[in-house]
Amino acid sequence: MIQTRSDYEQVERERLAPYAMKSGDSRGRRVAEEEPAHRSVYQRDRDRIIHTTAFRRLEYKTQVFVNTEGDHYRTRLTHSIEVAQVGRSLARALRANEDLTEAICLAHDLGHPPFGHTGEQTLNSLMQDFGGFDHQRQTMRILDQLEKRYVEFDGLNLTYEVREGLVKHDTDYDVTDAAGYNPELAGTLECQLANLADEIAYNTSDLDDGLRAGLLRIEDVRQQPLWQQALHSLGEPPERPLDDLLRHRVIRRLVGIFVRDAIEATAAALEVNDVRSVDELRALGRNAAGYTPDFAAANRELKRFLLANFYRHYRVIRMASKAQRVLTNLFTAYLQEPLQMPAITQAKIDDEPEGLHRVICDYIAGMTDRYALEDHAKLFDPAVRV
Repeated sequence: MIQTRSDYEQVERERLAPYAMKSGDSRGRRVAEEEPAHRSVYQRDRDRIIHTTAFRRLEYKTQVFVNTEGDHYRTRLTHSIEVAQVGRSLARALRANEDLTEAICLAHDLGHPPFGHTGEQTLNSLMQDFGGFDHQRQTMRILDQLEKRYVEFDGLNLTYEVREGLVKHDTDYDVTDAAGYNPELAGTLECQLANLADEIAYNTSDLDDGLRAGLLRIEDVRQQPLWQQALHSLGEPPERPLDDLLRHRVIRRLVGIFVRDAIEATAAALEVNDVRSVDELRALGRNAAGYTPDFAAANRELKRFLLANFYRHYRVIRMASKAQRVLTNLFTAYLQEPLQMPAITQAKIDDEPEGLHRVICDYIAGMTDRYALEDHAKLFDPAVRV
């Protein structure tokens, strides 16, 4: 039997928890549209996100390692897919809306420029007198303005709940500005689970990539309580020599440990606060989704360890310094002579309220690592054809 949108909405009302956001209760889109017969509004949002140019570009945008460093390290695309997988697992266990969670997870990094957080910091510095730059605002700019796919409107015209989930995305590496989205209210549970999924994915994957690359010493990693917990649960001795198979097993187990603790802690918080509806969840004004106190402490220790030993490793800093020079050179060159940019980008200058600087910023932010390096060579290496 064919399932219709109404069928999906009815199944949600029957199966999802009272505090879950139902697609049939969405506040809708900025521009009213006829909704598809066989997809919910959140399924449609997810599909629109996947088909954007910005989503495809994530394949060649840095997570930590620049694309040229190797084929096996995470990129923004593989990270986003991992976040969506973890997000769906959390949502399914807590009877939240999987489709809404997945849509938020898949879109949360669309605004990242090339070269990861270094690219973001560099563009923010270059734009400090012209509105600044952060990837979260750029994500909304992409979804509301820059993607041109429809006659009736700019952007993707996503539902309120997906857009709210993105502006209220609040991990350690996000700057939230929920103006226009009731900032005094908590986000939906699906929004909160996307936050957790992002943190779970980058903590475990960065540990994995750091070990694979040889930037993290196993002797140091063994001191981490979460690593010890994962090894113990696998029945492995603390001093077991690390090989690829053990690394895969431990990282996989770590993801499971994170997910289980997040599910149990979030369920307990919902029960303690007697949350019986989406409105009651929002009215808490803070996130109900999180970890148990002991696990949260171990997680903070892991993040401190990664910051000191991985993100500040000299090889990572070297990559970051090169990236900063490349983006600064590109920005300066385009600013001095805008005619060096493609004609389609030049055409945006007169129509952009924030002027030339914002057009250049949008252009560079949309680049992949590979494209930025190629364009830099074309502008600055006399031997490279333009």
